[in-house]
Amino acid sequence: MFALVDGNNFYVSCERVFQPKLNEVPVVVLSNNDGAIISRSAEAKALGIGMGEPYFKLKPLLKQHQVRVFSSNYALYGDMSWRVTSYLASMVPEIEIYSIDECFLDLHGMERWHGDLEAFCRRIRAEVKRRTHIPTCVGIAPTKTLAKLANRLAKKRPELDGVLYLDSEQKRQWALEQIAVEDVWGIGRQYATKLYQLGVPTAAHLAKVSESWARKHLGAW
Repeated sequence: MFALVDGNNFYVSCERVFQPKLNEVPVVVLSNNDGAIISRSAEAKALGIGMGEPYFKLKPLLKQHQVRVFSSNYALYGDMSWRVTSYLASMVPEIEIYSIDECFLDLHGMERWHGDLEAFCRRIRAEVKRRTHIPTCVGIAPTKTLAKLANRLAKKRPELDGVLYLDSEQKRQWALEQIAVEDVWGIGRQYATKLYQLGVPTAAHLAKVSESWARKHLGAW
């Protein structure tokens, strides 16, 4: 099994660590040269502020809703990422840092030492929050692709309380049915458009296509 630990709204969460007054208010972080929105709090997302939108176009909306705006601070984000991954590395034999806010944990054989993997990952998630004040979600599954998919659902569905463990075929099928094909890891916008045209709208549909079908319609993908 693999787990993907992913920081929630990571850049915004890093800013909030040292400015608690930013909690529960709309916050965005801008890209280099303040060109575009690259991180949004949940409150900012609720205002309809999209990822990658040009800052200059959104200025009136941001001002209207008193959204707090920050230039990116990669030294801070790198330091917070190091704090999170250092703790994660102390908990499992092997990790893979996928990006500044995403880290895979190799959980093979960990049941022997820690029992139920979902309970183990919930403890890890709580400890990351206690140590760093960074909120995370965790997806657990037999492959890294499915772990990333599980993580996405853990973020979107509050009833999962931040952790989703795809430990059965029934759960994996359910999860695949919830994910639009454009949200599958490795599927870009161009492929997603083509897949919709071919009647493949979800990850569950994509999982059922044959290798020959994929080669015919998606080429080198």
